[in-house]
Parts: sequence; structure tokens; C-alpha cells
Amino acid sequence: MTDRSDLQKAIRESMQTEKDAMDYYHHAGERLTDPRAKDIFKLLAREERQHAFSFFVLYHGEGIPSFESFIETPPNTASEWWKSLEVFLSSGCDERLALETALKLEEFLEKRLRQTAESIDVPEVRAIYLANANSTHKHHELIAERYQALFQAPPS
Repeated sequence: MTDRSDLQKAIRESMQTEKDAMDYYHHAGERLTDPRAKDIFKLLAREERQHAFSFFVLYHGEGIPSFESFIETPPNTASEWWKSLEVFLSSGCDERLALETALKLEEFLEKRLRQTAESIDVPEVRAIYLANANSTHKHHELIAERYQALFQAPPS
């Protein structure tokens, strides 16, 4: 990906995806009853915010005056993360569903980050994508551990 506008578009989309994940963890975490799962979702919301910031630092496009203004924008209700949150809320806040959803979305996000990294020929930018992919993999592991502790079996 050598075209600067394509690169900036990818960075902007990645920043938005990380904010979408942050919004999911923040809103879902407020409704969980298991204290450990609630703590994990709070931690993940903070880490997704950090991921978004790592992309913000790389973003040199228009339309985002500051990171705080970006973070304070309303949730992206068209995102898969938000749609998953709506399903979770309509389920009566089923913790199993919240964790299973998080596992699927983190797995998808990790794959997407790695695929994007492969297409980027700017080493510093590629490194940010890979670092976020590695962190996302750890998120998946953390969620899987809690899922197994609560439900005694990995999701199918």
C-alpha cells in the first residue's frame, strides 16, 4: 500500500474499529454481573482506546481535530461491534453471549489487523498494526480464560 490516501483511509478505518470495540466493552461491561468479567471488559475498553490512539498518531487526514474529540463522538451504530451490543442488550444481558461475541469479534479483528499489516510497506506503520494484532490476540486469550472459568467449556 504505497498510495498515501489509501494508507490514511486504512488508518482512519482502523482507528474507528478500535473505538467501536472500546464502545462495545464500555457499554457491555456496565451491564455484566460477574465482577471479573466486568473488570476484564473495563480493561479491554481502556486498551482499545490505547489502540485507537496508536492509529490516531499515524493519521494525518482531515476531519479529526483531536483524539479526545474523536473518542467523545457518539458510538458508530452501523458497526458490527454496536450491532453485537444491541443483540447482547436484547438478550437480557446474557454474559455468555457477551463473552462469545467478544471472542468472535477479537478473532476477526486480529485477522484484519494482520492482513492490513501485510499490505503496508511503511515499516513504522506496519509495526503499529502488528503490535495491535498481538495485543488483540491477548484480548482473545483473556476473554477465553474467563469464558472457560464461567462456563467450563470453550465456545463452539
